[in-house]
Amino acid sequence: MRPGTTLLLVSMLVACENSAAIERTETQLREVDLPRIQELVQKDLENHQAGVAKAAARLAPGFSVENPERRESEVRAALRILQQPKKGIDEFVASPMSFLAAVGADGVVVARDREPDRMAGQDFKTRFEVVRQALGGTASTGLGEFYAEDPKAPSSWSILFAAPSMKNGQVVGAVLAGIPLSRLAQRLSRQFRVEQAAGDPVWVYLYKANRLFHWDTPPEVDAMVRNPSARAERLAASPAGYAEKARLQGELQVYGVFPIELLAPDIGTIIVRTPR
Repeated sequence: MRPGTTLLLVSMLVACENSAAIERTETQLREVDLPRIQELVQKDLENHQAGVAKAAARLAPGFSVENPERRESEVRAALRILQQPKKGIDEFVASPMSFLAAVGADGVVVARDREPDRMAGQDFKTRFEVVRQALGGTASTGLGEFYAEDPKAPSSWSILFAAPSMKNGQVVGAVLAGIPLSRLAQRLSRQFRVEQAAGDPVWVYLYKANRLFHWDTPPEVDAMVRNPSARAERLAASPAGYAEKARLQGELQVYGVFPIELLAPDIGTIIVRTPR
């Protein structure tokens, strides 16, 4: 056999192996990784919906305290206790939520669970639909945008959970919890890191429209998946999601981009794997 023929056969074999590895990885992303992420997100949603409902029931007496300063102090202390092991609510243990707040029947925040408290005194009924629904007597889950003190800093998007506090059949207030998408991305990344400890790293991102949320990911991987216009174009052509391959420092990578409809139409995940 001529040397050139041998080289050609080796090249064809490598190409076939790469093609098979890419196909296996795309299947892994779509049929294993995506369902796992959906399962973890669904569990977090259910836990916090249940937890906020329990918190609203336990906090109801606090809304009746007449003195405003005493009410704020006592409610803040109660919000902290609700997150403590043994004394608190099981669904809040090891929670990725960034705040737990009490909102008065007028829609104004009484207190959140820590100080300094920039939320106290803000009209959340006007700002957030989930609060309006809770004060109307219906527990609700949705998205909310929070702005940083620095006007140049990007805003933060959170999943919001609200439930009404009832006393004698009347709504006396509401409890609101929030999980930032950045913290949810961190939670998913850590879980995948634990589950994939023996293999190649798996990088997990969340996106909302043109925003990208991630934790402890390499900058070169961030750059590889960041292009929001390309993502929007591909999703328009393939609404259920798509897989893409790319070279990263010479090594082949495969990543999947998939919407997570249970959060919102413009929210999804990006999962990056090295094909093997």
